Amino acid sequence: MITVANIGLSYGTQVLFKEVNIKFTPGNCYGVIGANGAGKSTFLKILSGEIEADSGEVIISPGQRMAVLRQDHFAFNDYSVLETVIMGYEQLYSIMKERDTLYAKEDFTEEDGLRAAELEGEFADLGGWEAEAQAAQMLDGLGINTEMQQKMMADVEDNIKVRVLLAQALFGNPDILLLDEPTNHLDLESIHWLEDFLSNFDNTVIVVSHDRHFLNTVCTHIADIDFGKIQLYVGNYDFWYLSSQLAAKQMKDQKKRREEKISELKEFIQRFSSNVAKAKQATSRKKLIDKLTIDDIKPSSRRFPYVAFKPEREVGKKILEVKGLTKTIEGEKVLDNFSMVLNKNDKVAFVGPNHYAKTILFEILSGNMEPDEGTYEWGVTTSLSYFPKNNAHLFNEHISITDWLRTYSSDKDDTYIRSFLGRMLFSGDEALKDCTVLSGGEKVRVVLARIMLEQANCIILDEPTSHLDLEAITALNDGLIEFSGVLLFNSHDHQFVESIANRIIEFTPSGVIDRLIGFEDYFNDESIKVLRDEMYSGSHHAMAL
Repeated sequence: MITVANIGLSYGTQVLFKEVNIKFTPGNCYGVIGANGAGKSTFLKILSGEIEADSGEVIISPGQRMAVLRQDHFAFNDYSVLETVIMGYEQLYSIMKERDTLYAKEDFTEEDGLRAAELEGEFADLGGWEAEAQAAQMLDGLGINTEMQQKMMADVEDNIKVRVLLAQALFGNPDILLLDEPTNHLDLESIHWLEDFLSNFDNTVIVVSHDRHFLNTVCTHIADIDFGKIQLYVGNYDFWYLSSQLAAKQMKDQKKRREEKISELKEFIQRFSSNVAKAKQATSRKKLIDKLTIDDIKPSSRRFPYVAFKPEREVGKKILEVKGLTKTIEGEKVLDNFSMVLNKNDKVAFVGPNHYAKTILFEILSGNMEPDEGTYEWGVTTSLSYFPKNNAHLFNEHISITDWLRTYSSDKDDTYIRSFLGRMLFSGDEALKDCTVLSGGEKVRVVLARIMLEQANCIILDEPTSHLDLEAITALNDGLIEFSGVLLFNSHDHQFVESIANRIIEFTPSGVIDRLIGFEDYFNDESIKVLRDEMYSGSHHAMAL
């Protein structure tokens, strides 16, 4: 168990935490959420002891071992992949090294023999004989094969190092596990493996993640950082979001009698509880939800953007036809004879590890780049809005975001322009911010405001969820589900793709797979799995979004 008592932390005039008191107990997984800059990663660093709080203390039950997902990808370059994982269990690794050193001595004494016998007993008690096999099994689950496990960390790519450090944190059954964005750089198979691992993990997990599907699958509780406090809620992210929205709606409706509110909330709890899956972690969550009282459900003070894309006109019969697009950049063929026909009501998710191909395709279709070969033709009734992956070039001018947005609008009225910014949480003086000082998340919200204003019937989005907090991702997700036009997009967010797309196009090393199917069905379809195995031809066929 880990207890936080009266923790406080400030940086200058900015108060991150004030008198935070919270207890994390075994058998539960806590998802730490909060707006960008709220202090999620900082809180995990306080728990691990990497950062010292201004006041208060972190209390860990005596004898319990804490493991932390490390962020330094180069700290273990002098060690093999397999050894790096075992190093996560420091006590076991220390015994292994001392034991090996003793046995390597040429002048092995009687005293050395007695010490070696002690070490052998401790080694066995800590599961040393199974350590290499368990570490190898973990790495295999994360997509790192036996050959790769023997390589030095200095010789593997960064995306592999991330997985090795994750396996290091998980290794040896730690009592408390701290994970900061553990799904970053993982393919879907690896994420599913991690979800299964954590769902069967009996100890305490505290995790920061922007992956809602991951939070919904593994979390029994949500720890919400808001205004320097941390409020604990039972349930996963969806339950927290929907229940807090319902409570907020009821607070606005003062005419409702308390009995009606209680009845509505009870119905919500019962409905959500009955829909929870039967996995071990989910079953535990269901029991917790069943014990909730109405007073446990509170509205969140956090603000959610309002995202709604309303086309000015419907698309016609012909939307887009692509024939044989080919593009080579710096000697590498990024697109090779790519063809597709876009149909009415298509919401197409482009998936697969070749992210560059998706971006180049979107740049060509938006008119920002010319193909080497092939053609594409938009229908005469199609109007297009484009969200580029890299938007820095759009914000080089020293003007307010209100004036910036005005350049994209036929209606120049200040009230009209600022209403779109207000939807994206730029109210009052925030709408007068200089474009050059915007954060990554603010730039994304401004571009989304522009797309709403343009009222196009076809939208292209290249990784729009990057830099957004969970509230903005959720609002954008809901807005695109309701969007009545045609959509082409690319995102690393599993739930985003799963809930929006009705057509999947995957770029593989051997060509393109194009199926009119939802993402979960695509991922689980046995015939598609066979086809993908063939098209990746023995390489690690990462189903990376």
